[in-house]
Amino acid sequence: MSNSTPTPALKAKTLAEAMPYIRRFHGKTIVIKYGGNAMTEEVLKRSFAHDVVLLKLVGMNPVVVHGGGPQIEQLLARLGKKGEFVQGMRVTDAETMDVVEMVLGGQVNKEVVTLINQAGGKAVGLTGQDGAFIRARKLFVADKEGSGEMRDIGQVGEIDAIDPRVISALEDGGFIPVVAPIGVGEAGESFNINADLVAGKLAEVLRAEKLVVLTNTPGVLDKDGRLQTGLTPKRIDQLIAEGTLSGGMLPKIGSALDAARNGVKSVHIIDGRVEHALLLEILTDEGVGTLIRHK
Repeated sequence: MSNSTPTPALKAKTLAEAMPYIRRFHGKTIVIKYGGNAMTEEVLKRSFAHDVVLLKLVGMNPVVVHGGGPQIEQLLARLGKKGEFVQGMRVTDAETMDVVEMVLGGQVNKEVVTLINQAGGKAVGLTGQDGAFIRARKLFVADKEGSGEMRDIGQVGEIDAIDPRVISALEDGGFIPVVAPIGVGEAGESFNINADLVAGKLAEVLRAEKLVVLTNTPGVLDKDGRLQTGLTPKRIDQLIAEGTLSGGMLPKIGSALDAARNGVKSVHIIDGRVEHALLLEILTDEGVGTLIRHK
């Protein structure tokens, strides 16, 4: 991005362009999945916090769900433990779960809360254990050998239900919820849950206007590397069938599709490596990523 200072006329034009979006989304909930470079580079971290606070100040209700995979890997390495993944899911034994809770519920969550508060917001950090608002059960994954057997990968969960009352109470109080993707089981056990899945399901339950997923790519690309936007669930199914969408993009697309099919008005997969990506996507005509509509 250019470092040149915009003229007063350009600033005024940008504000005028934002007005209809501010009016349209006033009072609406925006669920934001925060991850990738935006979580690790200082300039991007500050611009993200600034964007979230500004959305709150103009009357929207941002809810942040964060990941923390790289930070978990760093702590596991310091403990002499190597992370293992099956079908993209982290194998989570009891010792690894302790690390996950320490990193996601402690280190990362508090850092995001502090960033938002320093930018002038009022953020409150929580995990799904608070008020037992994310109830989960053990997730079994298909054996990669194709035997048809399901594999137990430890304290990895899938979502049973989300109680939106804790989030709604925070929103009503003027706070910005910051959610770590840890759920709680029937016996009080902790479960590590994929952050994309939590963000998608939370957007559905809160009847969010938008789900915005920050990634390390420009968005959804076709086979020729061209950015795709205005996608429908039907078109995404085609891209998956063609093999255009694969790997790490699949969980994001899967949760995005579920959200779009279950009442979330629009889903945005955007480039978190761009400063102020949130504002560019929500408050300008151009945007910086892929828009997925519910129909």
